[in-house]
Amino acid sequence: MWYTAPMKAGLVGYAQSGKTTLFNALTGLHASARAQVNLGAIKVPDPRIDALSAIFKPKKTTYAEMRFVDVPGPKGKGTGLDDEALRALTEVDAFCLVVRGFTAPDGTPADPARELVDFDAELVLHDLAIVEKRLDRMRKEHGVGTGAYQDLERLHGQLDQGGPLRAMTWSAAEEKELAHYDFLSRRPLLVVVNAAEEEAAAPAPAAAQEAARQRSAQVLSLCASVEAEIAQLEPAEQPEFLHSLGLQEPARARFLHAAYGLLDLISFFTVGEDEVRAWPIHRGDRAPRAAGRIHSDLERGFIRAEVMHYPDFIALGTEARARQEGKLRLEGKEYVVLDGDILNIRFAV
Repeated sequence: MWYTAPMKAGLVGYAQSGKTTLFNALTGLHASARAQVNLGAIKVPDPRIDALSAIFKPKKTTYAEMRFVDVPGPKGKGTGLDDEALRALTEVDAFCLVVRGFTAPDGTPADPARELVDFDAELVLHDLAIVEKRLDRMRKEHGVGTGAYQDLERLHGQLDQGGPLRAMTWSAAEEKELAHYDFLSRRPLLVVVNAAEEEAAAPAPAAAQEAARQRSAQVLSLCASVEAEIAQLEPAEQPEFLHSLGLQEPARARFLHAAYGLLDLISFFTVGEDEVRAWPIHRGDRAPRAAGRIHSDLERGFIRAEVMHYPDFIALGTEARARQEGKLRLEGKEYVVLDGDILNIRFAV
């Protein structure tokens, strides 16, 4: 039995935002914008894996993967989210909202900040309906004195003012008490401004950056059509094309790293002659949980983890030297795995 952590981000946005173009550029697929849901897995580039593979020369090198879903959004401003769109949105762990940063074919100017505000308002309305329904039921069944009622009242105040739940600080008790609600405005949000080709190298507009900041969202800018062209080029042809647009590198890696962080994921590594591999886990996971990411037997029979930090290993060059210098340590069940740790799991089943 293999342990699989949730690692699914949804590409969302209004019609003609270019989100399916971006999805295809990222995944190498040829999904149709008319499809209800498109799913693709994407390898997350990591120069640390490249360096470790150069040292160990393994038979196989495996990068961390993320799953992206191109999900349906509102068909137009003010149309709301239909039931099918809502079902798709509740099944992803974070949103990558693609907003139009280019003039539409009909001449409508770009307003990425407005698209962000409108879309987030849809999420807030969805959550407000859930909270109001639950509060009404609790008033009828239990009265207003319970802690759960007070927690929901606090959320109601935020939502009623149009604020998303991700902008609130939640206590550990609230996290536990409210974890089972399908709140959409609570989920992490990355805003992707899909810019015109001539703006491919420019930062996101200031208004979009400010709107994202107010909603506790991250923002970056790229040009989906340019990324699609880059994906079709041979590696040797890419530098000249990028230079012609004023770009140093494709935005793909920058976007993937941002989305990876959006899900609060980090990578630990296993190394050897057979395989060098990156394993995604959630930040804060302890060593047994990380072991279970490899295989459930390792979590169940976990004894100790041999741990080297990536920079220490690269500086020393070999496991033997790391051991001699005290940079290879034995850690127990309470050890919190750090991004870039190289692990070897000791276990007995």
